[in-house]
Amino acid sequence: MFRKKNMLFFGCLLFATFYLLSCNNKPEQKNSRKTIDYIRQIPGINDSIPDEVAEKGKVLIAYSDCYTCHKINQRSVGPAFNDIAKRYPVNKVYIEMLARKVIMGGSRSWGYPVMDPHPKLSFEEAKTMVAYILSMKK
Repeated sequence: MFRKKNMLFFGCLLFATFYLLSCNNKPEQKNSRKTIDYIRQIPGINDSIPDEVAEKGKVLIAYSDCYTCHKINQRSVGPAFNDIAKRYPVNKVYIEMLARKVIMGGSRSWGYPVMDPHPKLSFEEAKTMVAYILSMKK
């Protein structure tokens, strides 16, 4: 009698285990993640940037720590330089605003990353670097 109860108990336990493991009560979830265009282009008139200014900016960026957080074509810690160029118009107002942001640091323009300040850069050097970045506009 004891043996039959044990076998019945283990049989029921085994059945319940397999039933619970094979039963998936969760509804199917589709990947409904929306892609967010984080560029949000700002309208404005584009001025031209002289080639010698862009080349000087390229050299200044090469000698700085910019490539630690930025890449040219892909987002890294910070936005890609090409994405920055897509967002901002090439004109004096935005070049000066972005130069100040490079010097003072900033956050929340491109999400949560924080750009460290660069107080040792002169305003003219920062403007030249920004001019190079904005010259990548396609």
